[in-house]
Amino acid sequence: MTLPFELQIALRYLLARRKQAFISVISAISTLGVIVGVMALVIALALMTGLQRELRDRILGSTAHVYVFGVGGGIRDYRADVERLRQVPHVTGAAPAVLGQALMTTEQAQAFVTIKGIDFELEPTVTDIGRSMRSGSLAALEADGDRVPGVLLGVDLAKKLGVGVGDFVQVLTPEGTLTPFMGMMPRTRRLAVAGTFSLGLFEFDSAYGFVALSVAQRLTGRDHPELIELRVDDIYRAPEVAEAISRQYPTRYVTEDWTSMNRSLFSALWLEKMAISITIGLIVMVAALNIVASLILLVMEKHRDIAILKTMGASGRSLMAVFMAQGLVIGLVGTLLGSAAGLGVSFVLDHYKLIRIPMDVYQVSYVPFVVLWWDFALVVVSAIVICFVATIYPSRQASKLDPAEALRYG
Repeated sequence: MTLPFELQIALRYLLARRKQAFISVISAISTLGVIVGVMALVIALALMTGLQRELRDRILGSTAHVYVFGVGGGIRDYRADVERLRQVPHVTGAAPAVLGQALMTTEQAQAFVTIKGIDFELEPTVTDIGRSMRSGSLAALEADGDRVPGVLLGVDLAKKLGVGVGDFVQVLTPEGTLTPFMGMMPRTRRLAVAGTFSLGLFEFDSAYGFVALSVAQRLTGRDHPELIELRVDDIYRAPEVAEAISRQYPTRYVTEDWTSMNRSLFSALWLEKMAISITIGLIVMVAALNIVASLILLVMEKHRDIAILKTMGASGRSLMAVFMAQGLVIGLVGTLLGSAAGLGVSFVLDHYKLIRIPMDVYQVSYVPFVVLWWDFALVVVSAIVICFVATIYPSRQASKLDPAEALRYG
């Protein structure tokens, strides 16, 4: 198959040797600029997407998708409410919860913690606590009047307190007990460490303790669970499910979903992703300017060739196509190589977890890289379009060249 003569000439100019070697060097530098720009943009988008997805998955693995609060005194009969809410479309799990603050102390250390009372049979249908156990078991929380109540601690919290399974901790809650002589006294309870968990989110692993529902009610002074947590089959349907529950039971429940509770975090991540994309996208713009410069130099160098082609019958459109084809070849080669390099680097960095970060700051232990196909396609298409636009001005100048003037003064 014979290539169009415009493309043949464009390739010949790109691969020029000897006297025109300088043009080839400029073209190579332009191609390298496109490669670096596209590769950097793919990696940056993969970084921000991976971080956003990892935080979202860890948050949703540690917490519920929808929170249902009882109106007027909490959830009085949580088993009936759980069954009622499980009938709502898209709801796959429901569990009651009691939340409270406490000071947990041992002989080695002390820490402020969030106490969460759970039903150990229902909680795994809402969060990933069942799959996150590192020692002990959820069943160890089952109430037994003959032994000390159990507590599950996050691995970082257990390490800080210097305890393991079988050790004891003292829990002091702000909800006090009224005494005849001393007035209101803080409530203290001795708990046995029944296990440790790692949900992968530093906020939970370092500051949460799970106890049985009845134990949490005694610690916090509540008669009933304060809310029911729900898991849905599609996380993006959570607002729809929350709204449906509020609409169906307006006098019984108040709802909130994970998107509204974490809106500020994910809005900040999205804004950061856009800012990084625009900043690094400027590299592609610089590469496009290199294409403009190389084509202008080529037009100046080849003005006699252009004049001869015109006298031989080549139209201005054909000459314009020659230089557009040259710019597009630079753009296509640079984009393909850059995108491939970006994919490869992202895969290696993610697969081998090469970039480690402090978990207490970023909630994750390493930087994940995830390349979304629509992000990848947007980068490729945008780079090619930018390179094409960069060819328009030099190509138009070449098509307008007067052959008589070029031959007279060339």
